[in-house]
This record gives sequence, C-alpha cells and structure tokens, in this order.
Amino acid sequence: MPLIDIGANLTHDSFDHDREAVLQRAHAAGVTKMIVTGASREHSPKALLLARTFPGELFATAGVHPHHAVEYTDECDAEMRELHAHPEVVAVGECGLDYNRDFSPRPAQRKAFERQLQLASELGTPESRKPLFLHQRDAHDDFMAMMKNFDGRLGPAVVHCFTGTRRELFDYLDQDWHIGITGWLCDERRGTHLRELVRHIPANRLMIETDAPYLLPRTVKPQPSHRRNEPMYLAHIVEELARDRGETLEAVAAATSATAMAFFRLA
Repeated sequence: MPLIDIGANLTHDSFDHDREAVLQRAHAAGVTKMIVTGASREHSPKALLLARTFPGELFATAGVHPHHAVEYTDECDAEMRELHAHPEVVAVGECGLDYNRDFSPRPAQRKAFERQLQLASELGTPESRKPLFLHQRDAHDDFMAMMKNFDGRLGPAVVHCFTGTRRELFDYLDQDWHIGITGWLCDERRGTHLRELVRHIPANRLMIETDAPYLLPRTVKPQPSHRRNEPMYLAHIVEELARDRGETLEAVAAATSATAMAFFRLA
C-alpha cells in the first residue's frame, strides 16, 4: 500500500544522527513520498535542501509557524519568496494561529499569518496557486475571519493535524478545504472524538501525516523508549482510519495517496 506522509518535521535535530535510516525505514514500510514541513526561517531552507537531496521522494513546504511569528520580518518575507521559487517547495506554510500556547504574541501571529496569506495569493496564476499548509489551535474564529479576507485569492488549503471540534471540521469542509489526520486519532485518551468525526470527511478531502517526530501513535506496540515518531508509523494511522470509517486498509491508503498527489501536484 503506497502511502504519502503529508507532514513530517524531518529537519528536526532528533533526526540528525540517523535521517537516512529513517527514510529507509519509511520506504520499507510503504511510505513512498513525504512532505517535509518548513515551519521557521531556520528550518524552511533545510526542508528545501532535503527535498533537493532526495528528489521524487521528498518535497518541502516553506513558512513560519505561529510559534515563530515574531521572526516574520521583511527580510523573512523575502527569504520565503525566494524559497517558493523552487519547484520542490509545494506549499505555503506551516502557517496559521495558535492561541493554545501563545509562544508568540497574538498580534504578531495575526500579522505573520496575514503576510503569508498575501504571499500565497501572489504565487502563480489564479488557476495554479500553491496550496496552503495550515495550523489552527484554539483560534478558530480569528483563523476563519482571516481566511475569509482572502476569499477567492488562494489556492487549495489543508488544515494539518486536525484535532478540533465538529463545528471546526464542518466549517473547514464547507470551504472545500482538506483535512490532515495524525496519530492523535490513535490516542484513546484525547483522540476518541475524532473517531466519529473522520467518517464525515470526504475521501477526496482526507490526507494522512505523522507530524514526526511528534505524536507517536499510541497503537505502536511496543512503544519505542525514545518516543520519537517516524514516517514508518504512518500505517498505524491508516489502520485506525479504516476501522473508524468502515473501509478497508487498501481503500484508505489508495484514497489518501491519490488525494495527496492531486493536492500537492506531485504527479
């Protein structure tokens, strides 16, 4: 079952000692393509470098996560625009709002998000805008309002690592946005509400991701002592999705891979 991991933080320093082995294990587990998340000024160029080192297997996003919003200066904006000139960079982000931890002040978050939405609205032609790789946590109303300000000016969007409410999910689906599901679904302590919600996501709007090295699926047995997540564990998310949606493993794998290929224009 060829799988596509649409969100893996492979530039994280926990992978520095064995990154190629991580990629080999992923490939052996059927993960044929991975989108390397760029989420800061430091790591977005590193994501591009990885994508260029492993052409056809790795691709990159380029953006600034709300945790790093204070670094989104004019110079940063110019750097992002330069990164997006490379074909290996297939999405704008990770960008959005995070009012859960407030690692950056909320006004700075909104400013950085708006600037990245503006960047996304200017890349390519109206028919070929780059997709958006979005983050939202505890900021739904502001997030929706800011996206609405760019109605008709953006390409496709995926709300990555969806862990939200029924209302949030249907607000996103009403906008024809895509949804990224992680190992949060496999967590019997905090992911149980997702098991009913994922049934409502149309197959052509559903994608899967590990968010490695974070969110190791709790269904991995035995749990590795280091607790680091890897793309090779993506199949655990497929298994949970298939069970919750009442579909076969093969159907979920095929549908999520086809959706990712189309969304990121990987074909």
